[in-house]
Amino acid sequence: MERYYQEEIECAPYEKIREIQSEKLVKQVKHVWDNVPYYRKKMEDKGVTPEDIKSVDDLKKLPFLSKADLRDAYPYGLLGMPLKDCVRIHSTSGTTGKRVVAYYTQHDVDLWEDCCARALTAAGATNEDVVQVAYGYGLFTGGAGLHGGSHKVGSLTIPISSGNTDRQIMFAMDLSATILCCTPSYAAYLGERMKELGYGPGDIPLKAGIFGAEAWSEEMRKDIEKTLGIKAFDIYGLTELSGPGVAFECSAQSGMHINEDHFIAEIIDPDTEEVLPEGSVGELVFTAVDKEAFPMIRYRTKDICKLTREKCSCGRTHIKMAKPMGRSDDMLIIRGVNVFPSQIETVLMNNGYAANYQIIVDRVNNTDTFDVQVEMTPEMFTDNIGEIEARQRKLSDDLKAMLGIKAKVSLLAPKSIARSEGKAVRVVDKRKI
Repeated sequence: MERYYQEEIECAPYEKIREIQSEKLVKQVKHVWDNVPYYRKKMEDKGVTPEDIKSVDDLKKLPFLSKADLRDAYPYGLLGMPLKDCVRIHSTSGTTGKRVVAYYTQHDVDLWEDCCARALTAAGATNEDVVQVAYGYGLFTGGAGLHGGSHKVGSLTIPISSGNTDRQIMFAMDLSATILCCTPSYAAYLGERMKELGYGPGDIPLKAGIFGAEAWSEEMRKDIEKTLGIKAFDIYGLTELSGPGVAFECSAQSGMHINEDHFIAEIIDPDTEEVLPEGSVGELVFTAVDKEAFPMIRYRTKDICKLTREKCSCGRTHIKMAKPMGRSDDMLIIRGVNVFPSQIETVLMNNGYAANYQIIVDRVNNTDTFDVQVEMTPEMFTDNIGEIEARQRKLSDDLKAMLGIKAKVSLLAPKSIARSEGKAVRVVDKRKI
């Protein structure tokens, strides 16, 4: 039997959802106009005032926000509430080392946790379940979001964070964890490690998993479900919009329901910025209609996907988004972390290297590998192995400081990387996702 956390809204008729969205949008635009000078100027430049926004139909009149805006307005330029009313931040890496910092009032945290509680309930969680949260905690939104959602549902929550795999397995078995929350690649690795230790799906009580923060294929889903003996659910979110729980899968596992009472979704042509009809493939744009501290209006996610309002067997009426098919920018997601080639370029230039490099990403044993090959300049070229290894370590440490994850760095002789007459091939992504 399908369970809902807030049935009245999750199964509300389309007309009711639009009514809620219109009411909240009008209020949000006024809030932003009054409290966020950065966005107010964008509205003024476009000749739009709050009086022009009367319903969801007027959303297309408003200007977009992009990652570049977040960078330009860093750290407080998009803040919609006094700092004394904010209770938390979360953060993700930006394109050139400036991070995206998102702010939350207690009201924002409560709504976000409600969204995560909906996702957990859709995966079968009740107050009798034990939820093991193996997403990272700290600045990353994954751990905090599912942790709060689990509390709302009333489940016993294990805030184990990521890593220490043998301990994860021990806790899952000893405390009878029934729901696992982590990245899909880590879930696959947990399954592998269990096999190595001689355990099978029958040895753990897990029944479901909520996996997100990186791209994963249907093949990977089937593999995780088989190895762990669970049903694997997808979840979608962005730090800019609060974190995981913007959209989530139900029992149908055929796309993720967007929490439309909190987020209005549009699909646009990434080049012309024209809004496309339902069912079209394009760039996903979100408006957060009731976030107080960090109110994103028409935020361009760069994720390419499509939306459908086809009737769902689970009974929920909120629109569904397909799994993102790719991105309209050059961002990579490696082990759940956003990585931009421009960040790597910044580190290389700061260390005196030319921009002749290649990023090679692969997936080995269900874990992303991350190699950066860098050409030495003729001046720094040497055949002294010790010196080369020391330089590689230094670059690897600097990249970790910039990105938050470790890369394997290989220094190559000058002119080793093939040159292109067109756009340089900076990224080689060998993952089958």
